[in-house]
Amino acid sequence: MDVLPSLLALDFDGVLCNGLREYFQTSWRVYQQVWQTSDVALADLEQQFYQLRPVITVGWEMPVLLRAILEEIPTAEISAHWPQVRDRLLHTYHLSAADLGQRVDGLRDEWIRNDWQHWLMLHDFYDGVVAAVQRWQAQGHAMAIVTTKEQRFVTYLLEQAGITVPATAIYGKEQQQPKPMILSQLQAAYGTPLWFVEDRLGALLEVAATPELVSTRLFLATWGYTTADDCQQAQAHPRIQPLTLGEFCALLTP
Repeated sequence: MDVLPSLLALDFDGVLCNGLREYFQTSWRVYQQVWQTSDVALADLEQQFYQLRPVITVGWEMPVLLRAILEEIPTAEISAHWPQVRDRLLHTYHLSAADLGQRVDGLRDEWIRNDWQHWLMLHDFYDGVVAAVQRWQAQGHAMAIVTTKEQRFVTYLLEQAGITVPATAIYGKEQQQPKPMILSQLQAAYGTPLWFVEDRLGALLEVAATPELVSTRLFLATWGYTTADDCQQAQAHPRIQPLTLGEFCALLTP
């Protein structure tokens, strides 16, 4: 890369941190609150959850995904039509995104208060990313986190990993804005070009379709919660560059 960005914008889950184990345990605890089911083969359920995690956009959807799996909705239908499957289940069980979101975040808060070490150990930063981010910051380059996760959880995990990012540079679920809108605001503040690294192809496609973000460089984190089809689509897209984990770490070492 011959021109450094005005700002490096990173997604969190699936780019910096692998929280699959925590996602499943949090989702299962919330699931039990809502559906009060315990007679389940958890090991099998966990593996199916990992396989389907790429459909999730926001954390409150995770317990609903477990319900879809346990109702034996075909994997192909969940993968291809998740919003419709999700909304149908919400309607069937008279649930709301707001209530499920409060349950997920409240459970996490309580878990951190009561057993933060166990909660923390269920998160794994991908190999090399902590050192790469630290090098990037040490050279004085600007960075922001753009995520659908709650800002306080991101801050806590970054601090425990040895990365300091000001709260004002973490754009979490509290923003209640789509990522293209947040990136447009960041571009207005920092200028061009922006780089955006994200593991969800749908989010990158939304940015690519935003006219004011035409100069933003888009990278798909192929080590995150992606599928082989995602990677193929990104490879064929004129603006999206797939990255391996090694390439990402090298990108942050200009």
